[in-house]
Amino acid sequence: MKNALLAVAMLFVLASCGKKKLLTAQNKINEIQIQLDKARADLNDCDTRTASLNNDLKQKNDELASKNSKLQELEEQIAFLKKNNNNLLDRMSDLSVISKEGSESIKKSLAMMDAQGSQIRDLNSSIQRKDSLNMALVLNLKRSLQDVSDEDVQIEVKKGVVYVSLSDKMLFRSGSSVINTAAEAVLSKVAKILNDYKEIEILIEGHTDNVPIATDRVSDNWDLSVLRATSVARTLQKKYGVEPVRMIAGGRGEYLPKAPNDSAANKSLNRRTEIIITPKLDQFFNLYTPQAGK
Repeated sequence: MKNALLAVAMLFVLASCGKKKLLTAQNKINEIQIQLDKARADLNDCDTRTASLNNDLKQKNDELASKNSKLQELEEQIAFLKKNNNNLLDRMSDLSVISKEGSESIKKSLAMMDAQGSQIRDLNSSIQRKDSLNMALVLNLKRSLQDVSDEDVQIEVKKGVVYVSLSDKMLFRSGSSVINTAAEAVLSKVAKILNDYKEIEILIEGHTDNVPIATDRVSDNWDLSVLRATSVARTLQKKYGVEPVRMIAGGRGEYLPKAPNDSAANKSLNRRTEIIITPKLDQFFNLYTPQAGK
């Protein structure tokens, strides 16, 4: 009986010791697990900080590369400026040995260039004034002749001058150089504009078609075109006061047609008298010649 009790007691003691050892081991395992979790957390934190540092390092490297590139550009600019500076110094050195005669020659050349520039400016100004005058002439002529048919009078600017083209059927009878009474009203309106602009010259040109003509007064179309031009000039002078010194009368005959003489309509276009209004050429071309003493 005693032996049985002793055995039970010993079993109880052994069981109690085993439980304590198991508890101790479990506690150690828990501590190790806690330490492992902490180590893992520290490792993750370290990885995060490492990634951030790598990103910072890349940014710094990019900034350094950009600054190095700018530095290289500045060094190239400095080298370029130094080279130019040396070239300027060399030129200044060359200029310093220019003779007095060379210096005077340069001064004269500069003065001549300045004079030529002034002439060019004057010429441009004159051209602008001429263009403005032409525009004013065209506007005034069209306003004055607005009640006249376009078939009888045409106004245009060609090659920098104003053309007033008067039809043959309005001005003259066939083969005649005597101006019709009805045409005088048109010429009076043109004369008023011509008298308003004293600084223009007037070229009057007669034109015909290519149909041959021969009478006791004219031998051919050339004669007829001249007579018609002078007839218009005399009318402008004697009836409407246009100064004869401003007018030139001439004939082109059939040799400057507006259209081929291959139809009745085209022949009608070619039979015309043109009043060509131009600036005074002597005043215009004087701008090309330096004044005496300059």
